[in-house]
Amino acid sequence: MLQRVMSIMRLILIKFLFIGCLSLALSGCGALSSLGNMFSGDSDSSEDEYVGWDVQKFRSEAKTAVDAGSYEKAVKLYEAIQTRYPFGDTAAQTELDLAYAYYKAGKHEEAVATADRFIKMNPRSAGVDYAHYLKGLANYNRDIGFIDRFLPTDTSQRDQNKAQTAYLNFKELITRFPNSRYVADAKLRMIALNNNLAMHEVHIARYYMKRKAFVAAASRASGVVERYQGTPAVPYALQVMQEAYTELGMADLAKDAARVYELNYPNGPPVTEHKDATASHQVWDFIGLEK
Repeated sequence: MLQRVMSIMRLILIKFLFIGCLSLALSGCGALSSLGNMFSGDSDSSEDEYVGWDVQKFRSEAKTAVDAGSYEKAVKLYEAIQTRYPFGDTAAQTELDLAYAYYKAGKHEEAVATADRFIKMNPRSAGVDYAHYLKGLANYNRDIGFIDRFLPTDTSQRDQNKAQTAYLNFKELITRFPNSRYVADAKLRMIALNNNLAMHEVHIARYYMKRKAFVAAASRASGVVERYQGTPAVPYALQVMQEAYTELGMADLAKDAARVYELNYPNGPPVTEHKDATASHQVWDFIGLEK
């Protein structure tokens, strides 16, 4: 009998210990969660920060953040406006401002998506031309990072999909809004993009030459002469054509390429190629990080 009572007491004690340990564990998890929220900024304090704010207060603070270069903060504020006031009188302008904040924060994909949404939802807005321009800017700068801003890189050696998209964005802006204040800058950027696209084709032609694919090299280079007339890449394309046709034994075509080159560029290419521009460019090209 005594042994049975002792067994029951032990069982009760074990249950109490189990419940106590479980309670401690759960309270510990709650403490850790609170601590994590405190460090991650997910606590209710972030919500309390906006208590009493109306849309004008949000917009004022967001503009202050943009003016100060605090674009991540501006993004957060504009997103908060969209959440709290999705159908207000300033909803359209907020979306356009958010697209700009995304662009300045380096969030180019979000900038393009937001600008696209603005264009679809506000086709007759006075800011539609700017939305098209902003799309072009975002795609124009999408692959530009720290290295490109501070070191001599050659972007023409990279994939040009985003450059082509940016070119089309600016072209649509100019076609649809020829009197827009952004047209002048868009045209200059299109010239730069066109030059880059042309030189990219020359790089591909040179690659084919290295692989001894002379027909492909000649075809690619001749395409530059036909489609990108007036760009700095044309004389380099003519050089590739001359070399490729010589390798193929097409002496007449090689002489034609040489004749056109000498006639138009007697003193050599008017624009120095990237790798020959400066000593730093030559070092960069020698390292081959762009290839």
